[in-house]
Amino acid sequence: MIAPLLACDRSEKIAPPARPSAATPKSDRGDLVELIQLDSSIRLDIRYATANNFTGRKLYPQARAFLVRPAAEALIRAHRAAQSEGFGLMIYDAYRPWRITKALWDATPPGPKRNYVANPKKGSRHNRGCAVDLTLHDLVTGRQVEMPSGYDEFTQRAHRDFMQASPEAIANRARLESLMEAEGCRGISNEWWHFDFIGWENFPILDIAFDEIG
Repeated sequence: MIAPLLACDRSEKIAPPARPSAATPKSDRGDLVELIQLDSSIRLDIRYATANNFTGRKLYPQARAFLVRPAAEALIRAHRAAQSEGFGLMIYDAYRPWRITKALWDATPPGPKRNYVANPKKGSRHNRGCAVDLTLHDLVTGRQVEMPSGYDEFTQRAHRDFMQASPEAIANRARLESLMEAEGCRGISNEWWHFDFIGWENFPILDIAFDEIG
């Protein structure tokens, strides 16, 4: 259930963005597209649609992944390049409605962990449909590959410059980064799984629920 998290006692009074709604033409609200509609071989492990995330609570009512069209098309190209090397992309998170960013912020106590959570006052790149959290899976075994840390692990192991992991994990991290950078997506320093599409700042912050997108 989402309601208990949204009603968290330490919730800050931050107004939602005055941004496009579902009734706004797609050209003005980022033209969000569902990834599996572009390529059904994309695999999903949408953690916020389950309790298997750092909050321990379900945040999304549906396990779906959307990006703005140019970002989605770049991701599909990266996925197909990965397939040629025996891997595929597995998505943890993509477009995130602003209200969920607010809920995540309220659920994270002040301190170091908030360095990993977007401040809803500014919105996040996920809110713009221009950020994706993902990993690789092996096409033969179907298993996620080894990485230096787990997803949403708020430790030094999640940082891109962490080198005390196994050689295989470091190689997998580098492979993912190379595939994504080749399509104009840039990683951030403290989360190996997170990539931003170039030009993200040109897209609006959105607070459209998944079932309103289509």
